[in-house]
Amino acid sequence: MITIELIQQYNFVLALFGIGAILLSVVFFYDSSRTRYLTTIIKQYGLLIAFLVTSLSAILTLVYSEVFGFIPCGLCWFERIMLYPQVLLLGTALYIKDRTVPYYGIVLSVFGFLISLYHHYIQMGGSEFVRCPTAGSGADCAKRFFFEFNFMTFPLLSAILFAFLIVLYLSILRAKPNSFRLAD
Repeated sequence: MITIELIQQYNFVLALFGIGAILLSVVFFYDSSRTRYLTTIIKQYGLLIAFLVTSLSAILTLVYSEVFGFIPCGLCWFERIMLYPQVLLLGTALYIKDRTVPYYGIVLSVFGFLISLYHHYIQMGGSEFVRCPTAGSGADCAKRFFFEFNFMTFPLLSAILFAFLIVLYLSILRAKPNSFRLAD
């Protein structure tokens, strides 16, 4: 049976994988001569990896809110707004073989990353610069549903996801330097 503890453990493992993938991608981004195999994988499967990661993340956010009853706060919704369109953009890009989608994904991911960092800052006890958009509705941006090792929160997992996507998109662009052009 799937429990909330099992899903939280799964999220933690995904976060560790994401951090490792970010570090590996940064090495690839700066020194592609040592990582020819990774270059080949990113050229062939980069958009598919991004699609699978964003799809799984979107599904997990819905499982937490719809199955386990966690009420998403306003900042959670802003983070979701930066994530959900990427699923559709990547799915469409894979279907029509469009290789320009990383540009759009980078923009969405940078905003999602910044919102997630701010959200994490609030949950770690920082003062709010901007009032919680859902104040008084039962959802509180400062409330922690998940807190591991005295620093790991849902917003930090979200920031790791967006950082992974940014690095992956940059790696995709680097792997195919001259393959992007406007349609004739």
